[in-house]
Amino acid sequence: MSRRILIVLVVLMSAAGSWFYLSWIDAPAPAPAVNEVSAADAQQQSTLADQEDLRIMQTRATLSSAVARGGPLAAAARVPHISSSANGQTLVLPQRREPYRVADLEKLGLDQFQKQDDDSYLLGINVFLGPGAKLVLQNATGPLVIRMRSEPGTFVSIVGFGASIRINGSAQNPVRLTSWDPHTRTADSKVADGRSYIRAVGGELKMSYAQVEHLGFWSGPTGGLALTGSDRPTENAELVLPPGGLAQPSPGVSAPPVSPATPTVPSPTPTPTAGQRMLLMPNGTLVPAGGGDDSIEITNGRGAQKVAYRLPEANLVTGSITDTTITGNAYGIFITASNETRLTNVRVSGSLVHGVLLHRFARNATIENTTVRGSRGDGFVLSRGTQNVTITGSEAAGNGGNGFTISGLPLARGPSASGESLRSFGGSSVISSTARDNGRYGVEIQGGVKLAVQTSEVIGGEMGIVVSQDATGVQVSGNRLTDQHSQGIALRDGVKAARISGNIVSGTQTAIYLRDAEATISGNTVQSASLHAISLLGAADGTKITGNTLGGAGRSAIDTGRATGPTTVTGNNMDGWQNTAGLMTMVKRIAKPMNLIWFAVLALIVISALRALRSDGPRVGRRFVNPYERQTVLEERPATVLKTAAGRAPAGRS
Repeated sequence: MSRRILIVLVVLMSAAGSWFYLSWIDAPAPAPAVNEVSAADAQQQSTLADQEDLRIMQTRATLSSAVARGGPLAAAARVPHISSSANGQTLVLPQRREPYRVADLEKLGLDQFQKQDDDSYLLGINVFLGPGAKLVLQNATGPLVIRMRSEPGTFVSIVGFGASIRINGSAQNPVRLTSWDPHTRTADSKVADGRSYIRAVGGELKMSYAQVEHLGFWSGPTGGLALTGSDRPTENAELVLPPGGLAQPSPGVSAPPVSPATPTVPSPTPTPTAGQRMLLMPNGTLVPAGGGDDSIEITNGRGAQKVAYRLPEANLVTGSITDTTITGNAYGIFITASNETRLTNVRVSGSLVHGVLLHRFARNATIENTTVRGSRGDGFVLSRGTQNVTITGSEAAGNGGNGFTISGLPLARGPSASGESLRSFGGSSVISSTARDNGRYGVEIQGGVKLAVQTSEVIGGEMGIVVSQDATGVQVSGNRLTDQHSQGIALRDGVKAARISGNIVSGTQTAIYLRDAEATISGNTVQSASLHAISLLGAADGTKITGNTLGGAGRSAIDTGRATGPTTVTGNNMDGWQNTAGLMTMVKRIAKPMNLIWFAVLALIVISALRALRSDGPRVGRRFVNPYERQTVLEERPATVLKTAAGRAPAGRS
């Protein structure tokens, strides 16, 4: 009986093993990271991204031009229609009083948006929302699943241009959006030929209780889920004329120069009235503007008068993403040129590049309780140009690069083709967050002013918190760092006026490391350091090390021997430090080339002085002796008279 049971178990285990093996070899290969593609695939993706930008701008320009010209074309443009171009078909949804809903897409998209047997929807056409339009995706009777066609040779997108996109799910009925290959009946895992994406160009995007899966390719705007805008006036900026119209220069007085950022205003046709809102067209003509309550005023001076350019709602973007999971996107979330964007309770995993990327001119954003795991690049990135972004209660774990990257570097270091500002950016912070087992650093700060990492935890990684590239006024306080491979907190390459206080660093070689940097290091606790608790290297002028509790076993608790410039070291508790430096280590510390030279000079001086003291003591290297100790009294002998050969004494002697 037992033998039969054993045979059955062996057969079952063999069958299970075979099933797992076949499932493994039949599973689709993971999508490659963006930087892991061939040159040909990279070129293809870049071209596709450019074509997408061209299609969007052409669709927007065609819509605006038709409305501006009026007549039958305007009437046709103001109703939903399908537009065809060399880059595919697009369902254009212009502004109307009521928002567009799933039923409208099913009606207007015809056979390109139909319900499937499993109650999901397959979207097979690009969707474009014009300025002022609203799209609401939700389902009150059950979960809403929209599969966006994405197969070799074609993919679709949902793009709002100055519009409002709202994806309203609930805990019971979430909204799921994913790429979909009808041939394999799976999500698209190949990015080389493009992949479906969602993008809000200006306007707003609000998303709650959604599941976004396997979207995007190559660039940030086409990266999967993107909120993008621009901080500069565009060729369609609305011109608000001052009362009295544009002032003309007096006779004989030349007109003041116009800055490159200020568009030249030709003689308007038709003639606008004072205070009328006009649209500056690409050909230089002025036409009446069509409205937009969400526009933003930017005022540029021209001589003594002021000309206000009212940016269309498509120029800046805002929105919120809450209670949402994002899986397998190229960029989990990409945000640029935004104001007051908010991410709350978001889970991002498996991104091919970065998890959450805030790009240039993303300002006043709030990220709360958001987790990024398993990205090929960094978890959270605040790149150059971002300002006043707060990350609170969030986690970056198992990412290939840094957990958190914050850059406050200026957009240019000197003259540049676009005349970018030389000022640094700042005001951003990481608070009460966690960086765990990331491939590079836990938190990296590059340049900037008044950036902060506070009350956070960093576990593992090559280094914990790294600050570099002339950052000024950085605050690193109240953090706990554990088990970094080399350094816990590192400041280097021109960091100034930093404050490192109240941190607990344990289980690393050097807990706090400064190289060519200046900081106040106070109230920190170091545990189990194996090389140095605090180490200074290079220019450290003005650095203060006070009130720290240092424990561990290594060469020294505070290493300042390699630093230059005045430093202050006072009031540190080093009772818990065990100096393990051996004899050879001590010799190496002392036997520096300059030390040996000075030692030889001093020795020569001392020896010369001793040799000169002959009257006061013996010469060096000789025993003291009495100079007369070898002298003796001569032997006394009687006088003897010498005789000549004749036997007589010499004359005069007797």
